[in-house]
Amino acid sequence: MKCRMSARQPLLSLIIPAYNEGERLPKTLPQVFTYLEAQNYPFEIIIVNNNSRDNTREVALEFAASRPYLRVLDEMTQGKGAAVRTGMLAATGEYLFMADADFSMPIDEIAKFLPLQLGDYDVAIGSREVAGAVRYNEPHYRHFMGRVFNFYVKLLAIPGFEDTQCGFKCFRREVAWSILPCQTIDGWAFDVELLFIALRQGYHIIEVPIDWYYGENSRVSPVRDTINMIREVLRIRYNGFTGRYDSRRQPDPVATKTH
Repeated sequence: MKCRMSARQPLLSLIIPAYNEGERLPKTLPQVFTYLEAQNYPFEIIIVNNNSRDNTREVALEFAASRPYLRVLDEMTQGKGAAVRTGMLAATGEYLFMADADFSMPIDEIAKFLPLQLGDYDVAIGSREVAGAVRYNEPHYRHFMGRVFNFYVKLLAIPGFEDTQCGFKCFRREVAWSILPCQTIDGWAFDVELLFIALRQGYHIIEVPIDWYYGENSRVSPVRDTINMIREVLRIRYNGFTGRYDSRRQPDPVATKTH
């Protein structure tokens, strides 16, 4: 085992928002631990319990008890966006990677996002649409609904990107600390908002092709959530027009300690 637990700043902070994931975490986390413990860089994992009504918190704490690199936080504001923000602002790594608890993207794909392969970037987003990406077992209607939403995203907010909704994204920490204070949306379109703000602040975003496996117990309701997300995209456009996303960068406590 090559797990690098040291006083050095982690290269990678893996942030996992979790809402009612008590049954899923025991299936996915062991794969995450096995992979990351075999890497030759320091890392940390942050699970953010998002007001779960099941035993998510207890399951996460049980895993954390024997793993010093794992922290469990609570975020009582409902919404994946709120959970991701809490995890990222608590993270100490150079690269902050948000990942869905189902790990529909296999954990070893994370290597594609690290600077050794990508070189210099500000934000890297997992994409199921660009050349080299492969989708497995996704129903046609789900793919169609995703493309409809992406059409509106490109039309109203972020032109030029084929997949803004994949739940796997990586931010350089200083970029995250620049854009997160401007975040206003806690719902499903929060990551569209973060990308909109990043582009507005002049950051470079790239799409990374990934392998992605559809899960039958996805929490997304194709029709209801697509409608809600389109409403949120309109809100993003309005916020941008009114100057709501003007820079509100906060001091980064990790950077302050290291300089």
